[in-house]
Amino acid sequence: MGVGSSVVFASSVERGGYRVRMTTKTADDMENGDPAAYANRRADERVAARFEVRFNQTQDAARALRAYSINISAGGLCLLTRKSYDVGSHVRLSMAIEGEEFHLTGVIAWVRDEAEAIGVRFTDLSDEDRARLQRVVDSIKR
Repeated sequence: MGVGSSVVFASSVERGGYRVRMTTKTADDMENGDPAAYANRRADERVAARFEVRFNQTQDAARALRAYSINISAGGLCLLTRKSYDVGSHVRLSMAIEGEEFHLTGVIAWVRDEAEAIGVRFTDLSDEDRARLQRVVDSIKR
């Protein structure tokens, strides 16, 4: 997204028994002629999954207490946590899912203070870890 681009956030409205989904687009998507590109910006399928996530930074581990996942994909996850994070903050996470132990790095992609939820996009993900995550996601889907 370029400097000066505007963003309209995705949402839906429910009124009178009808639900209307409003698609989001960036100015760049509209200029490039691909309005669907931003509306479906997640490249990886998410699945609902609840497991404990540990923060590896000493200062975060003490304050986060327990963080639990809401959903996961091969590219990231959504967590419930009482610790506040800034978008763009880097985190190191450890978690055990379906018998697989993961030690991953990520960046905070979004924050929902009212829900005490954060979105983490995995960074520096090896091909092996990405494949392992995808196998876990596929296993949970079944």
